[in-house]
Amino acid sequence: MSPALSGGWARALLLACAALVLAACSRAQVFHQESYVFGTRVDVAVYGTDAGQAEAAMADVLREFDRLHRAYHAWEPSELTTLNAALARGETATVSDELAAMLADAQRLAALGDDLFDPALGRLIELWGFHTDTFVPRRPDPAQVAALLAAAPRMADLVLAGNRVSSRNPAVQLDLGGYAKGYALDRAAAILHQRGVANALINIGGNVMALGRKGDQPWRVGIQNPREAGPLATLPLYDGEAIGTSGDYQRYFELDGERYAHLLDPRTGQPAHGTRSLTVLITPRTAAGTLSDAASKPAYIAGDGWREQTRRFGIEHALRVAADGRIQVTRELRARLQLPSGTTVEVVD
Repeated sequence: MSPALSGGWARALLLACAALVLAACSRAQVFHQESYVFGTRVDVAVYGTDAGQAEAAMADVLREFDRLHRAYHAWEPSELTTLNAALARGETATVSDELAAMLADAQRLAALGDDLFDPALGRLIELWGFHTDTFVPRRPDPAQVAALLAAAPRMADLVLAGNRVSSRNPAVQLDLGGYAKGYALDRAAAILHQRGVANALINIGGNVMALGRKGDQPWRVGIQNPREAGPLATLPLYDGEAIGTSGDYQRYFELDGERYAHLLDPRTGQPAHGTRSLTVLITPRTAAGTLSDAASKPAYIAGDGWREQTRRFGIEHALRVAADGRIQVTRELRARLQLPSGTTVEVVD
């Protein structure tokens, strides 16, 4: 072989190798970033070909989660604890535009759910020992619980005038733990869209939102079994949909053989006991992430009245695992679920 021909083959081989490298670099894949915030593990996944774009967008999302966690923490120094201190003193406080909007929305959602979702019950959550990451199994003083129930703090007690917040009831202490994760999903979706990311899955401790698809198929997620490791069921999650679960299996303690979860019934001052887990799927709409978090709480606390609660929020896709282990699911969600063989469910309208 002549030197010229040999050189031509070498150049062709180099070009072929370069093409293979470029093809490998541009092949779509799932990029991940994880963190621990809001007291739970969070995972952001982006499907695409541009690693730099994906990594930068995911980093922006995690920074936003950290900001929200610090700004609205219920028991460590934050804008929210500053507001709570002012309300306890009977004072009016000036809050950020963001917090004012969050409170107005939470007030609306609380009223829609008969105040079963009640972010004004921060003091009750504290009495039960759930204002810590490492709570000690103990029951609160019954007299203190009774006094708080008599004071009846509600979101409706808040007086919102622009950025000025006061309360007609000094017993109101705000805890946005049942709202903030969903709000963070909406913020994450907005950031990813701004960054040009069309396909992503955001998971904040089981509150999940989907953007776009995972290649030629939808994103697929699981619904946690509240008593066993692994999913109770799996389902596709489409663009703009969000799913959220309230359950008694994450933040809870056991005492004298009884399970006490952090989901408290404002009517009794006790943990709700009628349901193991309640899942809602929110079809695409404004603030779908927020609704996936807030709307699962009143349905969980309502026990056998769960379906009435989901209807109030315009939710047709929901699943309940009752205290006795029965699985109840709406007809619309049943059509989407993949269940393990032999699983028995009760379909409801």
